[in-house]
Amino acid sequence: MSPAIAAKEGGRQRRAGSHHHCLDVRSEAPPALALCEDGLPGGEAEALLLPEPGSRGTRGCRAELGSILLLLVLYVLQGIPLGLAGSVPLILQSKSASYTDQAFFSFVFWPFSLKLLWAPLVDAVYLRGFGRRKSWLVPTQYILGLFMIYMSTQVDVLLGDREGRGPDVVALTVTFFLFEFLAATQDIAVDGWALTMLSRENVGYASTCNSVGQTAGYFLGNVLFLALESASFCNKYLRFQPQPRGIVTLSDFLFFWGAVFLITTTLVALLKKENEELTPTKEETKGITGTYRLLFSIIKMPAVLTFCLLILTAKVGFSAADAVTGLKLVEEGVPKEHLALLAVPMVPLQIILPLIISKYTAGPQPLNTFYKAMPFRLLLGLEFAFLVWWTPKVKDEGGFPVYYYVVVLLSYALHQITLYSMYVAIMAFNAKVSDPLIGGTYMTLLNTVSNLGGNWPSTVALWLVDPLTVKECVGAQQQTCGTTVAAELCTKAGGSCVTTLDGYYVESVICVILGFGWWFLLGPKFKKLQDEGQSSWKCKRTN
Repeated sequence: MSPAIAAKEGGRQRRAGSHHHCLDVRSEAPPALALCEDGLPGGEAEALLLPEPGSRGTRGCRAELGSILLLLVLYVLQGIPLGLAGSVPLILQSKSASYTDQAFFSFVFWPFSLKLLWAPLVDAVYLRGFGRRKSWLVPTQYILGLFMIYMSTQVDVLLGDREGRGPDVVALTVTFFLFEFLAATQDIAVDGWALTMLSRENVGYASTCNSVGQTAGYFLGNVLFLALESASFCNKYLRFQPQPRGIVTLSDFLFFWGAVFLITTTLVALLKKENEELTPTKEETKGITGTYRLLFSIIKMPAVLTFCLLILTAKVGFSAADAVTGLKLVEEGVPKEHLALLAVPMVPLQIILPLIISKYTAGPQPLNTFYKAMPFRLLLGLEFAFLVWWTPKVKDEGGFPVYYYVVVLLSYALHQITLYSMYVAIMAFNAKVSDPLIGGTYMTLLNTVSNLGGNWPSTVALWLVDPLTVKECVGAQQQTCGTTVAAELCTKAGGSCVTTLDGYYVESVICVILGFGWWFLLGPKFKKLQDEGQSSWKCKRTN
């Protein structure tokens, strides 16, 4: 529903419910499969889990508690820039940024969906004496920390808090795109290190650290930040004397976490050594060009190519509801920190749902669950549009009544059920068809395409809101509001631009129609992919 509370199918980020599976993310549900990361060719990821002859015996988790806690901290740090990036659209919306600006900023959430493009490089190039994973982790986190501290001196200007200037959306997009790119690179390094930092008996804790750590980091960078940044929230719940500003600002937050990044990275660089005893020879990469050739050979297979084309278009019907609804609620006066806090009661549901849904997707036809859940999620798009229309009608001088937030929360819960049903089904299908000989690379590729299938419709949906909106100039004759310049002339002439048709409602209806069209025409073909034989999904390997 919003960058703060909606689960993004591509991004990123693990937003509440997000996006972080094999690649990510928010970026659409829990990171339960993060261990297939790094695009290791030839099944290296699987090889890392096999004991070496003569290796040490079973170790309890207590013996590796320090390593587990370190992984948890690294994943928490990874979630901080993800959460901050998810909070910026809500801040921009509260400053009346256009939806074209929001569409441009949405490119920030793409790096986690695209990191397969440079994962082989991270895997292959390193300083042997310093450590394969530390060669990327340490400099990446140092750059992130220094960048955060520098941006803490510039972000107020970029947000337009001085001299009456509006937000510099281009500069903000470039800045947070770099944040996300660095966080995605750090994720590649940490996921790879997790495979060798822990023994075979305890490597399963890595996915738990990923899920818990990144969720906690996102919560700190998004929900907690938005609450502490809000003057109204702090005055109502945390202060005895009202103040015009929140307890923290984005500048304060960036400086603090920049310092934490630098301190943590220094300690890791000096005190933590990579575990050579647990690093088998098979971990050595077969070369960058070999990995890229392997990816190209996978995507050329007819079954894989059909899957990619279908999944890239399957989520068009949800784009208006997922990308625009939360921003519209903020536009209608719902406090952004209240929207962010709605993610908190959803956490237990987001933990339980995959466990329940996996019982229905564990069989030979997981895409049946995807197909059955799709029409319900499409109909929720219309319900979200009704929710936005209803919002200004229930607002009073004291804000919004409790029953309004109950309705929003129930709507979000229903949305999560349909979203997770589709997400778990796709993940189960990807795991089912991936060639086990190259499972890491294969599954990461399929998940990358799935993420992109959620990213590009969201960006397009945001961009189309303004062109589809119809406004007229009231109070000034012979003036229009078709463009920004025309709207300024209308204001100078003593008039005001009034919305006669909100593009969000037009887009919501169009998206639902397109979604049902996909469901009727292409959905059966999508389901038939699970009837393909295993040979259709196996990559031909050359010696």
